Amino acid sequence: MGTFAKDTHATGSQAALIGGTTTYIEMLAPAGSEALEDGWQTWTGMAAGQSACDYTFHLGVTRWDDGTEAALRRLVAEGMTSFKVFLAYKGAFGIDDHALYGVCRLAAELGVVVTAHCENADLVAELQQKLLAEGKTGPEWHEPSRPESVEAEGTAHFATFVEMTGAKGYVVHLSNARALDAALDARARGVDLSVEVVIPHLTLDKTYAERPGVEGAKYVMSPPLRDQANQERLWAALKAGEIDTVATDHCPFDVAQKHMGDGDFTRIPNGIPAIEDRVNLLYTYGVSRGDLGLERFVDAASTRSAQIFGLYPRKGTVAVGSDADLVVYDPAYRGQISAATSHMNNDYSGFEGVEIDGRPEVVTVRGEVAVRGGEFVGTPGRGQLLRR
Repeated sequence: MGTFAKDTHATGSQAALIGGTTTYIEMLAPAGSEALEDGWQTWTGMAAGQSACDYTFHLGVTRWDDGTEAALRRLVAEGMTSFKVFLAYKGAFGIDDHALYGVCRLAAELGVVVTAHCENADLVAELQQKLLAEGKTGPEWHEPSRPESVEAEGTAHFATFVEMTGAKGYVVHLSNARALDAALDARARGVDLSVEVVIPHLTLDKTYAERPGVEGAKYVMSPPLRDQANQERLWAALKAGEIDTVATDHCPFDVAQKHMGDGDFTRIPNGIPAIEDRVNLLYTYGVSRGDLGLERFVDAASTRSAQIFGLYPRKGTVAVGSDADLVVYDPAYRGQISAATSHMNNDYSGFEGVEIDGRPEVVTVRGEVAVRGGEFVGTPGRGQLLRR
């Protein structure tokens, strides 16, 4: 995208803790031709002594050359828990089918999870150019350039490779009913495929990104925001246990960065700040105002992620021998989300003015109080790199 998200490991981790997230998994993306192991050293070095809570990484695999397999084997031996592949972003992060097969085959052998952004890159590229040629350049054209069908195709495509190799697959930020059906069809065939949704897709619809100019650009993400019918299907699937986890895809760009796409929606940096708001929004709309049970809420917000990515029972449960990462939640609290009071390093909130029911009152990290009364009171940089 030609720019970088605004949060650091210090600011993002403190915001996460204030919002009730005690461990995060970041996508590690080696730059350009950078060696995978050099990328690992760079990113782990940036987080060390900075993150206030524990963390680990999905390793982004953006190419498959002579040294890729050996490097991945060494990194898994060092404790890497998962790989990340992009079927989207042609010419940037996206990989071809040869690389996808290699990653899935190796992951199956080594017992790590392959996470995937599932959109058909070639179809998206064609649609983007068609729309731009027609003079359709505003943020409202982002969603039509990435319709539900290209995500459904990408999901089915990824599931096929997971099925062929016997790997464990994880679909990130799934946004619509057709893509969900593709994942559930694969699962019905016995494919080991987990499904994630993110809190923006559950709580915001595509009309936000259809606002003119930078106001719409604030809500540009991929996959894009969908209509309310898709939101309703995702909520139903979450309640039924068909969706495993609720994450954020936290990627905060400020207003100036969002202006990079003025006159060309394909240049808008994709992403929205969300890590501080995830748990509160899920509780508010799912539990307090909906019919999501508390057990399913905890499962989707915490336990399943720990189980899928090899962190359980150290994380994701309250038990003897587990890390004492605890969230004491006050369901009686009433407040309002605002950029003015956010702890994320950004100058706008995608949830500005939203009323929330409840918040974390006390949060601990391995037994030490890190948050009290909505403020960070812990030890900066205390977080540890988690290895499987």
